[in-house]
Amino acid sequence: MSRYHIDIATRTFHFKEPAGTSRGVYHTRVSRFVHLTSDDLPGIVGVGECAPLPKLSCDDLSDYDAVLRRHCDDVCARGGIDVDALRDVPSMLFGLETAWLQLHRSGSTALSDTPFARGEEGIPINGLVWMGDFETMAARLEQKLDQGFSCVKIKIGAIDFSDEMALIRRLRDRYGSDRIELRVDANGAFSPVEAMDKLQQLAACDIHSIEQPIMAGQWQEMARLCEVSPLSIALDEELIGVNTLERKRQLLDTIRPQYIILKPSLHGGMAGCREWIELARERGIGSWITSALESNVGLNAIAHLAAEVYGPAINMPQGLGTGQLFTDNIEMPIAIHGDKLWYRF
Repeated sequence: MSRYHIDIATRTFHFKEPAGTSRGVYHTRVSRFVHLTSDDLPGIVGVGECAPLPKLSCDDLSDYDAVLRRHCDDVCARGGIDVDALRDVPSMLFGLETAWLQLHRSGSTALSDTPFARGEEGIPINGLVWMGDFETMAARLEQKLDQGFSCVKIKIGAIDFSDEMALIRRLRDRYGSDRIELRVDANGAFSPVEAMDKLQQLAACDIHSIEQPIMAGQWQEMARLCEVSPLSIALDEELIGVNTLERKRQLLDTIRPQYIILKPSLHGGMAGCREWIELARERGIGSWITSALESNVGLNAIAHLAAEVYGPAINMPQGLGTGQLFTDNIEMPIAIHGDKLWYRF
């Protein structure tokens, strides 16, 4: 049996601008990188990124480094990845899956056999407008439009809702839904009591969908909203920590959302995301994949996963426009041109 070895390195990335969400503002991002080698593959290294989100990931653990080391040792000892043993630590599973893929593709960062990986096809992505004050968000929005995005996602829930609605109305007055697809992400900012009124106001602006209008864990309330909402609801945080097949089925059958949004670092690694997508398809539920503020190492892996599960010729914009967030990102052969992400090997 091949002998494997894993080294772990920690790196802190710095945001160009504070990344504001309803859960707080990020100024830096800490990632652990697993470097996987094999005695049978001399000179080849597979690299994966393990990057839990503070106060959000189900594996945001105080002893994260020690737990990661144990799982790395287990992978080396068994000569492979035991997905079930890593279900509850999705960011670690995602990093190890990425490293394993790259090692067994002779060190190539082309982690799929797809038109995207061959540079023949770009993946459509949405532009992302972070939370901020009204003028800052308006300026960011105009910048995304100038860059050529036809789908824009706006983070809401951090400033006064009337100001956010004014911004959205101003955009919709200027660009119809045939020109710009608008998505909003509330990150659970609405209370169940006020949610329907706000959903109705948003629906009047022809919004494509809203992510996580109320806080996760309120399955019956979310089910009620999904049944009567005038605009589509997409689950995000709701999926965190729901790691077994049975619980995934229970969640989807109870809430019946219109969409689910998948982040490998949060939702079960690549294997877990594939499970979610298959279960959703069986129920007529749509989905798309986004990053969770990883560096370009994680972003590249997520892009290749999206290319595999949704391609070829992906139509739904994915949430993969995060590669330009950091001042000190890692160079990878991915780049945004217009409103698509391309792999340039």
